[in-house]
Amino acid sequence: DDASFPESSFEIVSGNLKVSWERIAPNANVTHAVILRPLQPGYFNFASADISYLVEEGAKEKQFGYSSFLGEGGIIPQKDFDRRFSPHVLDWLVFAFMTLPSLGIPFMLWYSSMSKYNHTKPKKN
Repeated sequence: DDASFPESSFEIVSGNLKVSWERIAPNANVTHAVILRPLQPGYFNFASADISYLVEEGAKEKQFGYSSFLGEGGIIPQKDFDRRFSPHVLDWLVFAFMTLPSLGIPFMLWYSSMSKYNHTKPKKN
């Protein structure tokens, strides 16, 4: 049970916070993942996981280790996250619509004067 994920602040979606393996083969890796859903925004101190193991079968004394230390992490409310990372499609459409006159009118004036004065004559052989 890990104290850095209190039940009042996090809900376990998948996995367990406390797991054990009976045996891990030599030169093998084991990966464990837990998916948590935050229940409230704020800053949390994410501590490293405690690991204990026996060096060999029949050993009396356990070895202790720790996983990577994540440190402090901030969780922002869903509304703020959506506002900060949304694609703002409606904003870009309004921007494009409002810039159309300032780009379209000069282009139309240029095009009309160009077509009026730029007549290409056919070449005579």
